[in-house]
Amino acid sequence: MADAATARTTKPRPSSPASQTLSRGIQILELLADARGSLAIDEVAQALGLHRSIAYRLLRTLEDHGLVVRDANGRVMLGAHMATLAAGVARDLQTEALPELTEAANELGITCFLGVLDQDQCVTLVSIEPRHAVASVAQRPGARHPVTVGAPGKVIMSMLSSAEWPADVSDRLRADMAETLERGYATSHDEVIPTVKSVAVPLALRGRRPAALAAVYVGPAHDPAMIAERLARSAATIRDALGS
Repeated sequence: MADAATARTTKPRPSSPASQTLSRGIQILELLADARGSLAIDEVAQALGLHRSIAYRLLRTLEDHGLVVRDANGRVMLGAHMATLAAGVARDLQTEALPELTEAANELGITCFLGVLDQDQCVTLVSIEPRHAVASVAQRPGARHPVTVGAPGKVIMSMLSSAEWPADVSDRLRADMAETLERGYATSHDEVIPTVKSVAVPLALRGRRPAALAAVYVGPAHDPAMIAERLARSAATIRDALGS
């Protein structure tokens, strides 16, 4: 199984965070979310440039709140309470998107997911892998990448005014935006994860930041226009359910 969460672009950090301790704790959670497995305290400290004692105190605090847990060897990973917090993010949107993504993924035989705008990045909020596929691409909830790459990022950018785009948008990307607006969906290949292709359609909801429904897959066996048409039907259902 390919893993679409093997790479992540780290968001730029404010030069002077309002709370350095809180900022470091959040960085630890992001680091653990990206890890393929558990991490040793020394690995956490080294990755964030912290003294081991500081990393240990931060991890103990996160552990007290159930946000991280330690295994029998003292290695740390995200705790189950993180899932509770994540479930509260755009709860109504997740509730309506989940059955639509499940149906689309099983019909298409490929992984389908919901991406939302977070500053200048596209973040996966909900992801569903097909039930009976021999192999599929795993798109982990919480995975993020710049909106300037990948089909869902391009779709989200197409829903923004050019003044809201990141700086230094290339001429090629501007052309992609024009094509996306004309045909109503975006495609990408080898942009976020090597060999992985993606198709995305816009999910415009009243009073919310831009979002996208997308599918990821490997190989030439899928027709992007057909995938886009199926995702567009799900997007319309979600909009109707949310009164948008």
